[in-house]
Amino acid sequence: MGAIDTIQTDHLIGMEVGSSTIVRELARGGMAVIFVAYQRTLKRRIALKVLPKSLITPRASELFQREAESAAVLYHPNIIPVYEVGETDEFLYFSMQLVEGESLLNVMKTARKNILPSKRTIDLKTALSIGIRVLDALAYAHTEGIVHRDIKPGNILIEKRNGRPILLDFGVVKVLKEDVKTRRVIQGTPVYMAPEQILGLSVDGRADIYAFGITLSQMLVPALPFPKVKSAVELMREKVKRKDHVFVRSLATLNPRLDERFDAIIKKSIAYHPDNRYQSCGELKQELEEYLSRL
Repeated sequence: MGAIDTIQTDHLIGMEVGSSTIVRELARGGMAVIFVAYQRTLKRRIALKVLPKSLITPRASELFQREAESAAVLYHPNIIPVYEVGETDEFLYFSMQLVEGESLLNVMKTARKNILPSKRTIDLKTALSIGIRVLDALAYAHTEGIVHRDIKPGNILIEKRNGRPILLDFGVVKVLKEDVKTRRVIQGTPVYMAPEQILGLSVDGRADIYAFGITLSQMLVPALPFPKVKSAVELMREKVKRKDHVFVRSLATLNPRLDERFDAIIKKSIAYHPDNRYQSCGELKQELEEYLSRL
């Protein structure tokens, strides 16, 4: 099996896939290629996410299908809408809204290159506004029985026209009604992964709250104050070992616009035990709205 960056896609340009025609390649991810396509039935441009069958393992196929099926039942202004799911002889695919914008990760990377040190993090009010809308989307998904399990800046798209954050990639979600036997599979990205995910324990919406807390922190400080480690595996070990002290410095010492109350919000969001975190995204959202109103 080859890596996604070695897959040739030139022959797919112009191909009719479902109700759409592939126009050009847009981007590549861990196991998929995203194209700009033209949906003939509704005469609009869309995004088409394709998983080449040459890369398919049972696990990859499961994740891809789950991403499409989970996202397709969610209707929220801050969640990418999925239009169509299907399969050809060569690949699995699903189509979704084409959004003009860039990932929150890229927005953060651009800020870090600013010539002014004070501008190398996202503005506090902007970060809180993004966070509140992401929490609203997650709260909705959780009421539908779906946990994202991989909240991170790379999975949040910032729309160019109005700054709207849009959640992407429900490929590693946890559908709460799934069989208990599947719950011990470790999924996610180590930096943002909750301790219960690392330990392979049962996961619910509070794991998304943990990942959100890390993501919000990352928007507001030059670098996350994790202990120095050499690998992702070491970081996961430190998270389990240090429990509620995974940050070696408070965020307020890294950004003068932050204070003890904000540190307390983050500390509760990334508490080691889920029972010590905010118990819902709605609860955390209300806390951030109150904090924002006092700025």
